[in-house]
Amino acid sequence: MKLRARALELLVFTVGVGTLGSEMAAARLLAPWFGDSTIVWANTIATVLVALAIGYSVGGRLADRNPNSASLARIVLFAALLLAAVPFVAKPFLPLAVRAVEQLSVATFAGSLVGVGVLLAFPLFLLGMVSPYAVRLSVESVEDSGHAAGRLYAISTIGSLVGTFAASLFLIPVVGTQRTFLIFAFLIALATIPHLARKDSAKSALPAVLVPIVILGLTALPTGSVKTVTSNGGEVIWEKETEYQYARVVEYDDGSRYLELNEGHAVHSVYKEGEWLTGAYWDEMLSLSYAGAEAPKSVAILGSAAGTTARQFGHFAPETRVDAVEIDEDVTEVGQELFDLEDQPNLHLHTADARPWLQKQTRKYDAIMVDAYHQPYIPFYLTTKEFFALAKSHLNPGGVLVVNSAHPEGSTALEKVLTATLRTSFGEAVWRSDSGPTNTHLIATVDPQADPVASLTATAESQPADLAGALTDSAARIEPALRGGTVYTDDVAPVEWLTDLSLLEVA
Repeated sequence: MKLRARALELLVFTVGVGTLGSEMAAARLLAPWFGDSTIVWANTIATVLVALAIGYSVGGRLADRNPNSASLARIVLFAALLLAAVPFVAKPFLPLAVRAVEQLSVATFAGSLVGVGVLLAFPLFLLGMVSPYAVRLSVESVEDSGHAAGRLYAISTIGSLVGTFAASLFLIPVVGTQRTFLIFAFLIALATIPHLARKDSAKSALPAVLVPIVILGLTALPTGSVKTVTSNGGEVIWEKETEYQYARVVEYDDGSRYLELNEGHAVHSVYKEGEWLTGAYWDEMLSLSYAGAEAPKSVAILGSAAGTTARQFGHFAPETRVDAVEIDEDVTEVGQELFDLEDQPNLHLHTADARPWLQKQTRKYDAIMVDAYHQPYIPFYLTTKEFFALAKSHLNPGGVLVVNSAHPEGSTALEKVLTATLRTSFGEAVWRSDSGPTNTHLIATVDPQADPVASLTATAESQPADLAGALTDSAARIEPALRGGTVYTDDVAPVEWLTDLSLLEVA
């Protein structure tokens, strides 16, 4: 009797592990195609909860009709098979889901909802049956029902915690999303064996043993490229599911390389051998760092990615100290390997989250650049008056803060919010520069009397021709910052909501 109870507890625990672990893996499975915004997470969590809720209801009814552990185990075994199939079904399905909706805002919501629903809903519905079914099997008398239910739900919850941390901290970064699904499916299938390999259910013994073996065998299959589709014929030469995101490098026939993160709607770094100016927004980041009182002798780049801007400084201003901060170590490493982000005497690479890193620094800078987008969102804690006050406190007299405000084409909502918030620390010394249809740079100077146009124009006279041209072009784009917008604080900063509404408006 005790062995049966322990086997049932093991089954409940393992299903808890697999349920929440699969939820974490599902979000990573969707990220290369839809990103990992709060919308994607909300859809993932909502789908999981709905599937589990229906499973709880149906499982309780089935348990009353047929209170047999072998019947429960067969349901769980089938769910394990479906869970193992998820990453293989996802490969042809997710590209179709993306193409089904062309507007980013619609694709993110509808596509991720449909994607999660099709891939996960049914196996999680089956797994949701386990807890109420197990409670029914454990109750020997009415007097024991509360104790039995509490114990099993506690075991299930502990399993869910184990699955969450195992998936996010170990399995996904080490073995990848596909094998994470397979490992959870294998463990779930394995936990059914004690219930099916019994004398009164001998017919179920063979599949109870074969299914875990088959699933384990699938882990030996090569994972291949997660996302080989490119918009214009590029070749994926590197990809990885890092601790924070899915990242890939795409190379084109002319030798240029682009770093894409998650859904790939934006390029986060670019490289072409022998060229330093990109013709894109990185040139503007570089140029506007010269908008202070003089050419910068020290620079902090918050959100360095694979190091496009840091590499530019290494070429045009090798004497300038550059602190390049990037939260994802794998992205920095691929910058060194494939983007010519070489170790230079004045280049200092930091693996850290931007704001906590800046908080710890005692050094001050002539220029601080904020380019820490997780497309299409900027982390909320980099949009608040507390953060901008922190940034200003780390600027030298005459220093300049440059913020890349990426936005949907034609939308100024985020720009106005950032501008209003910047003014709480920098007063009226805030300007804007449009460097493209989806990128506006905001410039804030410590000196309230500063003239960034005059600074750039004067500095251009002593620079090489290509950099001088970039400085002059940036000077021509600078104009007064916009009015309007709400000041964001650490307490209230609904930046993702604002971005989502902007996307919907544009769509």
